[in-house]
Amino acid sequence: MNQALTKDGSQGFYTRSLVFSLAAVFLTYFLTFCMTLGQSIASPMIAADLKGMALFSWAISIPALAMAFSTMLFGKLSDMYGRRTMLLISLFFFAAGSILAAVSPTFVFNIIARVIIGLGLGALSALCFSVIGDLFTAPAEKSKWTGLLNLAAGVAAIFGPVLVGIITDNLSWRYFFWAVVPIAIICILLVIIGVPGQTGRTGHQIDYTGAFILAIASSAMILGVSFTDRHPWVSFYVMGLLIISIVFWCLFILVELKAEEPILDPQVFTNRTFLTAAVAAFLSFFGFIGIMNYYPLFIQGVQGASAKLSGAMLTPFTVLMAFTGVPAGLLIARTKRYKWNFIMSYGVLTAAMFMLFLFNQKTPIWLGVVVMIFGGFGVGAIPTTNILVVQFALPKKFRGVSVAAIFFIVALGTAAAPAILGPAMNATYNKSLNSLLPQDLNLHIDTATLESLADPRVLMSKEAMDELKDAFGENEAINPALFDETVQAVRDSLQTGLKILFLIGAVALFIAFLFIITIPEVPIEGGGPDEPHKE
Repeated sequence: MNQALTKDGSQGFYTRSLVFSLAAVFLTYFLTFCMTLGQSIASPMIAADLKGMALFSWAISIPALAMAFSTMLFGKLSDMYGRRTMLLISLFFFAAGSILAAVSPTFVFNIIARVIIGLGLGALSALCFSVIGDLFTAPAEKSKWTGLLNLAAGVAAIFGPVLVGIITDNLSWRYFFWAVVPIAIICILLVIIGVPGQTGRTGHQIDYTGAFILAIASSAMILGVSFTDRHPWVSFYVMGLLIISIVFWCLFILVELKAEEPILDPQVFTNRTFLTAAVAAFLSFFGFIGIMNYYPLFIQGVQGASAKLSGAMLTPFTVLMAFTGVPAGLLIARTKRYKWNFIMSYGVLTAAMFMLFLFNQKTPIWLGVVVMIFGGFGVGAIPTTNILVVQFALPKKFRGVSVAAIFFIVALGTAAAPAILGPAMNATYNKSLNSLLPQDLNLHIDTATLESLADPRVLMSKEAMDELKDAFGENEAINPALFDETVQAVRDSLQTGLKILFLIGAVALFIAFLFIITIPEVPIEGGGPDEPHKE
């Protein structure tokens, strides 16, 4: 820890430094939540404007992979080179990616820009908590300020979705990315002024070989699954990449077993409690991604609502997600039990996801808000419970690596879920569209216009809707009702595709619920076990 904060004789200097440090951490954490929530609301419009609905899932899964690797690497690098250095690097990636996203000419370019954002975003949250741990050594103060950090997330959850919706509806989604850049610059200045620098390098080693192999294994797996909606299973793009992934996963295990400081220690997966929590967390993201990233698409595309309204409807979910962890942690501390919390959280979230599956174009807005409230209650306590459980289920020497491992599993779930959900939605949409479009439509419009319907962007982009109207208007012999029938076919097909996606998410959550019922209840008092628990 920087000596200026602990041994300096001037109380005024101590207070000023601490204030700037906390301001840097709280504003940075606020910024990370704004970006995460903002992208969920703006993504449908981004995909529609840049003609990228077919790659919608890629805009979630590939940046999530970048976040996973930066979370694993930057935490270890911050131990070696200091929190301030890694915060500045992460904020630079964040700001640079935001600028590139704002000027994106194509959807592929936008995905690349969001990968750069992800390199910074993935590390920032964990680094904020690490800085709090450095600033306060007393357990009571550390716990208090760690809990208070959720206030920054709560403020972002209250105002972020609606504000981003207003910007997207009335200006452009590009202004959202521009808006976060000056905030990131302010964060950089506050970090330089307030966050203590590293007084000397530690002796940690970076498992670069393991990180490289893990990157290939994970990327090949995600890309292989993502290609299933446009290439046969027996092609290189699917089967070839999946075989490469399996080979590198096996190689990764062998390398990590021999590494002095493995990036992801295989020993933590021999602990039943950790493994159960990790598998449930991974599966839960099929539901979580369905709500956070695809429910706004349902609201805007199927129900025809504005981005502002979709942000307002998602706000209860994000607010409760941000705040529920605080009372959950206090209740666990008082009762010394966590299994009840797990079961209740996964049960409520599963029920909310099954309700979402029953939604259709005519579902009232108020019911959507009610389901989001239940979903927020369910998901909010899970991250806090996960962090507490994995720390107490393993020996002290595995505490750091166990927390890093659960963060990686969560990030991998964030990447894997859309890689599976997206192709399932696209395949169902195309199959439904072929059966619902008017049978003689190809006789009245040109081939290019007919093929453009494979992208449901017409439901969210005024420009695309106007182009479709013009295509129908060029042929005076067309019955005006044919245009309405075509648009409704696109809307119904998107609804069918999203319902399949919600069903997959609900089933995955139900399986996670069944897993979590079996989780052993290890003691959570004291400093954690000295020897590994096998249960």
